[in-house]
Amino acid sequence: MTKRGRFITLEGGEGVGKSTNMAFVVASLEAQGIEVVSTREPGGTPRAEAIRALLLDPSPQEPLHTDAELLLMFAARAQHLAEKIVPALKRGVWVVCDRFTDATFAYQGGGRGVAVERIAQLEAFVQQGLAPDLTLLLDMPLTAAQARLESRLSSQKEQRDRFEQEQGGFFQAVRNAYLARASAEPNRFALINAHQALADVQADIDRVVASRVAQWR
Repeated sequence: MTKRGRFITLEGGEGVGKSTNMAFVVASLEAQGIEVVSTREPGGTPRAEAIRALLLDPSPQEPLHTDAELLLMFAARAQHLAEKIVPALKRGVWVVCDRFTDATFAYQGGGRGVAVERIAQLEAFVQQGLAPDLTLLLDMPLTAAQARLESRLSSQKEQRDRFEQEQGGFFQAVRNAYLARASAEPNRFALINAHQALADVQADIDRVVASRVAQWR
């Protein structure tokens, strides 16, 4: 019987460097001969990416109701799990994902104020007990993260998406929710200080991932 692959997620608010460090994690695992699927949420499959486009669309023509936002997040996740994540894990492939359900607890729970119990019900229904084996939470002070986001958007001439248009209070609530989850599940979460030079951030990530790989192999 094929040994189930491992599921690693990267979490954090806007501007903390998830994309750069996710590429680092994937490259590090592949260098060790581990087959890896790299993916993201919301998204990861064609239909889930279509839902992502709805979620991120900043158009003011029709505001997206909080309940609709929450259900769309889990609809995209259900498709992502069925078509990509679960099949890969069953084949013994490791999955590295940019955000997963912790982001829903942080953004829809902390940021939007949706009851944790409501999110947990959807989590249980959609995921059927599946959870990440390791979550790397990239964390930094809000002002520094916002400055990084501004710099990235300016340099790449990008428009803010619907979440990036939120105000500071929203993002502080998101950060607080993330930190609360990390505190509640210290065995799954590794808190990474993202307010360092990139080399130092990646050295911290490398230590955590190398330790877990040694345990799992």
